[in-house]
Amino acid sequence: MSDMELIIAVVAGLAAFLIAVAALLRGWTGWLELKRAQMAGGDTAPRAAPSPAQRIELADLKERVRRLEAIANGVEG
Repeated sequence: MSDMELIIAVVAGLAAFLIAVAALLRGWTGWLELKRAQMAGGDTAPRAAPSPAQRIELADLKERVRRLEAIANGVEG
């Protein structure tokens, strides 16, 4: 291997290393921003239990979805 080939290989390896480091730092920065946003959001208050009317409505919607899925699959006509 000549000196020129060695220099090209070292420069290419260094460039690849720097690109990988830049990508990792960008990901780390994004993760930190996400965690800061989650901490600043403060949506940690416990939610109230759904009312009986809401539970009935949810059960009705689930049943409608089941029926529509059955129709789409050709089980019910």
